[in-house]
Amino acid sequence: MKVTQNPRPDKPRQSPRGCNARIKPRPSGRGLLITLCLAASFAPAQNPPPAGGSITVSLADALARARQYGNQIQSANLALLQAKEDSVQARANRLPSVNALNQFIYTEGNGVSPSGVFIANDGVHVYNEQAIAHEEALAYFRRGETNRALAGQAIAEAKIEIAKRGLDATVIQAFFAIIAAQRKLANLQTSVAEAQRFTDITQKQEQGGEVAHADVIIAQIDLRQRQQNLQDAQLAIEKAKIGLGVLIFPNFSSDFTVVDDLNQVALLPPATEAQAQAVSTSPDVRAATAGLQQAGHDITIARYAYLPSLGLDVFYGINSNQFLFRTGDRQNLGYSAQATLNIPVFNWGATKSKIRQAELKRDQAQQDLTLTQRTLQGNLAAAYAEARGAQAQIESLRGLVDLAAESLRLTLLQYQAGEATALQVKDAQNTVTQARNSYDDGMVRYRLALASLQSLMGTL
Repeated sequence: MKVTQNPRPDKPRQSPRGCNARIKPRPSGRGLLITLCLAASFAPAQNPPPAGGSITVSLADALARARQYGNQIQSANLALLQAKEDSVQARANRLPSVNALNQFIYTEGNGVSPSGVFIANDGVHVYNEQAIAHEEALAYFRRGETNRALAGQAIAEAKIEIAKRGLDATVIQAFFAIIAAQRKLANLQTSVAEAQRFTDITQKQEQGGEVAHADVIIAQIDLRQRQQNLQDAQLAIEKAKIGLGVLIFPNFSSDFTVVDDLNQVALLPPATEAQAQAVSTSPDVRAATAGLQQAGHDITIARYAYLPSLGLDVFYGINSNQFLFRTGDRQNLGYSAQATLNIPVFNWGATKSKIRQAELKRDQAQQDLTLTQRTLQGNLAAAYAEARGAQAQIESLRGLVDLAAESLRLTLLQYQAGEATALQVKDAQNTVTQARNSYDDGMVRYRLALASLQSLMGTL
């Protein structure tokens, strides 16, 4: 996989003809043409052209795909659906209910009258076929259960956003890991080409008697080491693609390319704006606030145990010794109603204990909210400082690439003049490669820090 990348500000110069075609051994000295031809290739290289892939994925596409297929978000959505059902049940409990009673009671006869041996049963056979309407009259004024369920629903909604932001952070890390690995591969390809050219120079100069065979050996060892590093870089890309592919596809796939927009960076927002937006959109704070509200409703519900309850029941149907609407002149089908007032008197302090327990939970929820707010402030300050520091280093790292390339050019001139060794050229080549990698790492670091800040602000 290759990434689509904007060219670096310091493009490498390309010769219209191969540099090696111009190299000719000169018995009288080291040719200036060789030096100029080589030095032109030591500027930071562009990435190789992108390879074919079935899908090209931008960062926005990757985030959208991960949210669609992420198990964390699906689990949070299921939790929200369950919380909504709690709200439905809490509202339903405040409304009248209707049940159908279907009952047959057989009682042993007393042997004297048609009644059974049990006083409650006025006959051997008792049929109950009734519709029962029940209402807790005071429940209409008690909204604690409903409010608690709504607070639980708000917590579940906030946790969906928490899951999204956590998944976003994972996807962003995996996405830029691919870009970083891809850029390192491009740098190593340039490094291998430079090492190959230097090996050719040492071999030709050895043939002209200008350098010792030891220089050729040093150049060949360096070339093989860079070729091995190139293979490792290709493996790193495949591993990074696997890590992202697991997150963004319903069925695992690593056959995709990513869009390298590393050079297209947004500016940091003002610190005050970032702080205000982070506080107003934080799902962690919303969840903690809803948790505190839920704990407050638990106290209200616990105090309901001190209040009386008034139950209203209406019965309509049959309650007779025969399963008939009428028995002779007697009507069996009818209705009755009852009202029950239950006044709590004494329960060994259980109600008081439940209220105290609910108050302790509320105090804990308050501490959790305070800690969440402080943690958000700390995370925001850390993310902003990281993004600002990474941004400040970008220009310095870009200048380091230019200095390293110039150092390599001068070292080659010294080598051509017999004033530098092959080891010094090798060190200069390593310095250029490290500078290029450091520049790319700095760009990735800034994008990751900026993404972390944007996640806290809710603007991803």
